[in-house]
Amino acid sequence: MNLAVFDLDNTLLAGDSDYLWGVFLVENGVVDSAHYARSNERFYREYQAGTLDIHAYGAFVLQPLVERDTSFMKELRQRFIDERVAPMVAPGAAALLDRHRRDGDTLLITTATNRFVVEPIAEMLGVPNLLATDPEIVDGRYTGRLQGTPNFQAGKVTRLRAWMASQGQRFDGICAYSDSHNDLPLLQMADRAVAVDPDPTLRAAALERGWDVISLR
Repeated sequence: MNLAVFDLDNTLLAGDSDYLWGVFLVENGVVDSAHYARSNERFYREYQAGTLDIHAYGAFVLQPLVERDTSFMKELRQRFIDERVAPMVAPGAAALLDRHRRDGDTLLITTATNRFVVEPIAEMLGVPNLLATDPEIVDGRYTGRLQGTPNFQAGKVTRLRAWMASQGQRFDGICAYSDSHNDLPLLQMADRAVAVDPDPTLRAAALERGWDVISLR
């Protein structure tokens, strides 16, 4: 059995759910608009540059979950999924996922975005396995800290290896899809690496290494 591993933002989605969740919070008055919007933009630029401090970003993006009632945030999240994420699914994503299902592959999404945001997105896409950056929860409440290894850059490899070891079966091969140079460690781990609508750094790396380059948009 083979394993098909998909990045989420700007890969299966034609946009970044993590960044747009921040925009959505600002638009709905959940956070202080001016300060939050500036910080959201700064962190997004740092992610694109490959310089993001994932723990600092985690503290920033999880703060609304600390300050607000969880049931309220879940209702807001569902609106976000319906209004912003569903229309943002890349046009070719469903066909790609279906092809791997027909081939009998195990499907897994791996994303640096926190689990609160992406869990319902994975369900919407029909992908049963998800690795995400996990928020810490103590006594049923979000602490604003991250739990365990963030699922980011080399952390994606660490988390994927641990997940594979926990499955009690051997995968014959790994096919990995991503748009971002932040996922070079993941793509280098895979038996087959596919750059999807890649950023310039990843495109250059893919061409140099002879990886496939595709578009789902």
